[in-house]
Amino acid sequence: MKLQYKTPLYLMICGMMGFTACKKSLLDVQPTDRIATSAIESDTAVFEAYVTNRYIGAKLQDKEGDGSNPGFGRGFEYSMWSSLTDESIYNNDDATWLIQRGQLAPENLGGAGVLWARSYRSIRECNYALSILPKLTMSAGHKTLIEGELKFIRAFRYQDLIRNYGGVVLVGDKVTQLTDNLQDPSLFKRASIKESIDYATAQLDDAASKLPLNNDGSWLLGRATKGAALALKSRLKLYAASPLYAAGTWADAVTAAQAVISLNKYGIYTGGYGNLFLTNETNETIFERLYTKNANHTHLEIANGPNGYGGWAGNTPLQNLVDDYEMDNGKAITDPTSGYDATHPYDHRDPRFAATVLYNGSLYRGQTVDSYIPGGKDSKDGPDNWNTTKTGYYLKKYMNDAYPLQNPWGNAGFQPWIYFRYAEILLNFAEAANEAYGPDVIPSGSTLSARTAINLVRARPSVNMPALAVGLSQSQMRDAVRYERRVELAFEEHRFYDVRRWKIADVTENKPAGGVIITKDASGNFVYTSKVALDGRSFATKHYWLPIPRSEIQASGGQLQQNAGY
Repeated sequence: MKLQYKTPLYLMICGMMGFTACKKSLLDVQPTDRIATSAIESDTAVFEAYVTNRYIGAKLQDKEGDGSNPGFGRGFEYSMWSSLTDESIYNNDDATWLIQRGQLAPENLGGAGVLWARSYRSIRECNYALSILPKLTMSAGHKTLIEGELKFIRAFRYQDLIRNYGGVVLVGDKVTQLTDNLQDPSLFKRASIKESIDYATAQLDDAASKLPLNNDGSWLLGRATKGAALALKSRLKLYAASPLYAAGTWADAVTAAQAVISLNKYGIYTGGYGNLFLTNETNETIFERLYTKNANHTHLEIANGPNGYGGWAGNTPLQNLVDDYEMDNGKAITDPTSGYDATHPYDHRDPRFAATVLYNGSLYRGQTVDSYIPGGKDSKDGPDNWNTTKTGYYLKKYMNDAYPLQNPWGNAGFQPWIYFRYAEILLNFAEAANEAYGPDVIPSGSTLSARTAINLVRARPSVNMPALAVGLSQSQMRDAVRYERRVELAFEEHRFYDVRRWKIADVTENKPAGGVIITKDASGNFVYTSKVALDGRSFATKHYWLPIPRSEIQASGGQLQQNAGY
């Protein structure tokens, strides 16, 4: 016999009436995984937390934001921006090889596919915060600081757009709503490169006038300062004067770099080139992103370490970069008088080489890197050989030996990512001063010449490269500037943009991705044989700019102008 439960009709009717009466309150639930708009617009503490979180962007792609969401540019990810250049290749591809091979398209930008969307999302968020700032109960002085901070963040997002796409859509202070006409032509009209840079640098002037000179107890380390705003302006003015942009003057770029120098706040760090990138606060750092427990970045040591140590190889330096490091006497290895010995290729090189690249014979974590065959533990004959470098080299820069390499989870990923440092400003100044005035002229309002500025970088304790001599031609100084940026700023997201703005990418990015095979012979001597580490490397004229994602063109109804060639 089946038991049947029947609900009395009067209980059913009462229940339905009760449900109807409570329907609105039952469904009107405040989400617990996000902050209510009303809280942001009324609670000053919540609002300020919202503002400081604008230094971080949305995670929009797989294999990014490991540990915490991305900031500006790319930063510490499994595949770094260097692996889209002649600095390195990413051993496991992760959508980087298609860019190295010139196969990127509006439908597939690989690892470079998120900059447009993330930047404009952040710009809207900054505009929203600026729109409600006047309505909040907060001291006038603090409002001024936050206004400057938001304009700095917004300008930084515009920098990410300009240096990747050229002229961009300038939104101004508009906060677009879903109820707006999302096919309004003004939402898709691209400004010229000059208009874009002029807008961003004007915003940075305003930000610099409002931001404090120093971080202190009330303005914590990691928040923007006057120096950060002026440093970003210096970079943009340098770009504007460069051949690809042709939207400014070298004299203006000198003035912008000098503005940072004249703060008399920053200097060259003397604690060692390698240690600079492991230290949270130095006299050289102008603006950085900090990490901590539960807000870390990619565990760099395992992600980039040699396979013999249990690492995954990651961003492996190319022979193209290795060959560009001078000898410690300041001569190129191609100079017959340099003392370079092809049978001992890593001896007596610019000290920044050993601080940046792990090579066969490097001392690392109490052992020697053995990337030779047969039998080298860090070669294809070693353990986990699917993680063996394809180039013959591993990354040393940024690696912290105090962090565990094996099983590092939660105990690594705390190095700072330095967005701006004083050495970059000196090199900005040197390049612009040389182009505007020549190597040894001290520009009006300055105390340095181009040559003196470079020599300050080369004289860093632990580097101590020979000073550049008086009497170099402008062309020779140009080569010296480009060398210094190549090695001093390696893996810091400059090379990709430098070779483009100089319009030499059609040369540098069409060279094969070089590597080395190291063979140990019966006598124990090493034989070095060149190899191609990644085939098909290619660069076309259209690649000077990234394509705007096809989805953005389609969303505009075809109104948004695509970059030429795509």
